[in-house]
Amino acid sequence: MEVIPAIDLLGGKCVRLYQGDYDQAQVFGEDPVSMAQHWVDQGATRLHLVDLDGAKDGKPVNHDVIGAIAQTLSIPVQVGGGLRDRAQVVHLLERGVERVILGTIAVEQPQLVESLCREFPQKIVVGIDARDGRVATRGWLEISEVSAIELGQTMESHGAAAIIYTDIQRDGTLQGPNMPALREMAEALTIPVIASGGVSSLTDLLSLLALEPVGIQGVIVGRAIYTGAVNLKEAVAAVGNGRLQDVFTDISSSQFA
Repeated sequence: MEVIPAIDLLGGKCVRLYQGDYDQAQVFGEDPVSMAQHWVDQGATRLHLVDLDGAKDGKPVNHDVIGAIAQTLSIPVQVGGGLRDRAQVVHLLERGVERVILGTIAVEQPQLVESLCREFPQKIVVGIDARDGRVATRGWLEISEVSAIELGQTMESHGAAAIIYTDIQRDGTLQGPNMPALREMAEALTIPVIASGGVSSLTDLLSLLALEPVGIQGVIVGRAIYTGAVNLKEAVAAVGNGRLQDVFTDISSSQFA
């Protein structure tokens, strides 16, 4: 299972929000490029970037920083936040971003997402951010009536390469992932699901590893690696190569039901 460090960009700085609240942003670094390289040095095989300004404003804002990171790193970078049209997607791909993450337009313009998936195979990932099972849009500032599971199935049929599933109420809280919701999402789809939100310890990562057989193929880790609650190098060694998987696959499914 791939362990993916997150860098959330707000005002050109590395921050973490609490439950998606922009008023509760904590700064963890002034230099995102250096931070990105630090995670590479710790063993990261992919980096997850979120343009928080872009998500709120509806258009990319931190594109210069994102471009610098994508062109500097030796590992693939995936980026989301404020991507609402084809030109924005193309701009990021041309700057060296490997995969783009679409969120709001998956709800508001699903046909555009389908078109982009056809034009850029395996380059389009859909981020589904949910509160109480309903999809949030526009930087988590609005809650739609769309079911997270239904949106995931629709995006799979449209050709999305993967789904990133975030439980907003767990994000930035270090309270552990929403295991039942993640299992439900993974079992409803055949494309990979990447877990996001709430990871607080190596134990959480090992619990997610038990869901790898049903489709959880990656996990995004944010606040926990910045506070030191999770050591990225140790996490990659323990979870990334899957050598502990056999120990945890016998955990009863009822634990997550």
